[in-house]
Amino acid sequence: MESLAKASGVTRQTIHNLFGTRVGVLEALFDQIAIGGGMERMREVMTASSAEAMIEGFIGVFSNFWATNRLLLRRIHGIAAIDLEFGKAVQARNQRRQMAAARVLERFDGMARREERPERVACLVALTSFEFFDALGESLGSTESAQKQLPVVIRRALNID
Repeated sequence: MESLAKASGVTRQTIHNLFGTRVGVLEALFDQIAIGGGMERMREVMTASSAEAMIEGFIGVFSNFWATNRLLLRRIHGIAAIDLEFGKAVQARNQRRQMAAARVLERFDGMARREERPERVACLVALTSFEFFDALGESLGSTESAQKQLPVVIRRALNID
C-alpha cells in the first residue's frame, strides 16, 4: 500500500480511503483488467436468447479475455500461487466463472442430464480456465489457434452436438 501511494503521489491514507484494504486494491485492478478484456460481454451472454448462443458466447468471452491478457494473467497466476491475498482474489474470480458455467449448462441442458450437471460444470470450468487456455495456446503455438480449438474441445468433452 505504501509503494502504491508513493507511486501515485498520494498518501497511504488516501489509498486506504479509496480501496479499504489491499484486497480492495486487487479487486479494483482486476475489475479494470476485466473491462479492458471484454468481460462486460458476459451480461449479453447470460441473457442470450438461445442456449446455443449462451454457451458459444461463454466460451468466446473467456477465450478472448485469456488471449488479450495472456502475459499479464500468467504473472497474476504466478503471484497468486505464492501470495495468499492475491490467490484469494483470483479464486473469487474463478468462483464467478463457476457460477456462470452452472447457469449456462442449466440453460443448455434443461432438465436433461441433471445428475451429470456437477461433473459437466466442473468440466466446463476447467476447460475455460486460464491455465487450460494457456497450455492449449502453448501446445498449438498461438492464442489464435487456441481460440479456434477451444470450442471444439469443449463441445467434444461435454458431448454437445
